[in-house]
Amino acid sequence: MIWVNVSILIPVIILGSLWADFNFFSISCHSCVLIGCEELGITLNDTQKNQFIQFYEFLVEKNKVMNLTGITEFEEVLTKHFLDSLACVKAIDMTKVKTIMDIGTGAGFPGVPLKIAFPHLEACLLDSLKKRVNFLEESFELLGLEGIKAIHGRAEEYAKNKEYREKYDLCVSRAVSNLATLSEYCLPYVKTGGTFISYKSGTVQEEAEEAEKAINILGGQVKDITYFKLPDSEIDRSLVIINKKKSTPGKYPRKAGTPLKEPLS
Repeated sequence: MIWVNVSILIPVIILGSLWADFNFFSISCHSCVLIGCEELGITLNDTQKNQFIQFYEFLVEKNKVMNLTGITEFEEVLTKHFLDSLACVKAIDMTKVKTIMDIGTGAGFPGVPLKIAFPHLEACLLDSLKKRVNFLEESFELLGLEGIKAIHGRAEEYAKNKEYREKYDLCVSRAVSNLATLSEYCLPYVKTGGTFISYKSGTVQEEAEEAEKAINILGGQVKDITYFKLPDSEIDRSLVIINKKKSTPGKYPRKAGTPLKEPLS
């Protein structure tokens, strides 16, 4: 008869089970990311798939000690953060974009997913909270991302800086401010001939019409509004596509806080 030390065997069984669960989770995540991106016409290699999963894991871990996101389940983060961020491919050919600015990026959306999916981009992510910027800088290092930086400050202030003003092919924002306010934040960063895309929920035709005068003052023109549902969901989203037709007058954006309190009209 062979005697087995149960005190040794049980931990081995538990570790084996955990490792199997981890492998299943990893494979499942890879498949979800791949399928979701394929629905948007985006092809990822293994490195990119791993970067998305690493970013998710780091996001959830850091979220335990700081407020980064209200959702933490992988499927929800994939749909509401990752795929939503990448949905701008419905509005613009990202392979022709070289430089991108993300205003009010928060935990890195849409900037980080766009950089992962389109590594050729030179990306700048701006946020007003230093803790979030620190998180993003740690994320870039963890994921091995190059050609991307995060800056701390207000959109109104950086837009006056020659290093950033009218230097970008594309400016994006998922911030929740009204379109007139967002346009004053974002259009000054866009070079003439470039594009500003505002991510919105539901139908925004009325909001776009109300913001039209402000957009024109700032040198822009609404090109189109793209409506869609997020993959495997009933969540209605929209992309307001604004072309930069001429240089933004130097007095815009106005001083910090004014675009939010007194939107152009």
